[in-house]
Amino acid sequence: MAIEKKNEAAVTTKGELTFDDKVVQKIVGNSIEKVPGLLGVDGGFVTNIKNKIVNSDNPTDGIDVEVGKEQVAVDLSIIMAYGHNAHDVYDALVKAISKQVKDTTSLELVELNVEVVDIQTSKEFESSQTTLQDRVTDAGSVVKEKTASGVESVKSSTANMTSDDERVK
Repeated sequence: MAIEKKNEAAVTTKGELTFDDKVVQKIVGNSIEKVPGLLGVDGGFVTNIKNKIVNSDNPTDGIDVEVGKEQVAVDLSIIMAYGHNAHDVYDALVKAISKQVKDTTSLELVELNVEVVDIQTSKEFESSQTTLQDRVTDAGSVVKEKTASGVESVKSSTANMTSDDERVK
């Protein structure tokens, strides 16, 4: 019995693969988290005000991208760690962003513009990251602890009394 082979023409799929700017912004944001000498990306006045009020882990704040069909351009405004060399930080950013964008999207990083908008010590940067939300949460915790302590004190005092006459004077 002979097996008949069908002569199938190669099927061509039409369409294209594109990436929203936010996708590339996230890739960039996540790729630069561990760059030595980089404390943070500055998102501008409005973003900085928002981040002072509410905790935000938005990795796209302060990252502007232009995404083409084959290439990507990125603009960053960064806060650099005191004691590091700006050129070394820039080179590390190029390497990290280029690799991750290429690995994830197959797009090529063709331009990276970095503006150093501030230089801070790690301690300065950490203290500037405390938000109003953190402060309110901390204050709430203190009130809760004091209230719990006061309730326990009252319970202890009333438990040691033997009669109603001793409780109310």
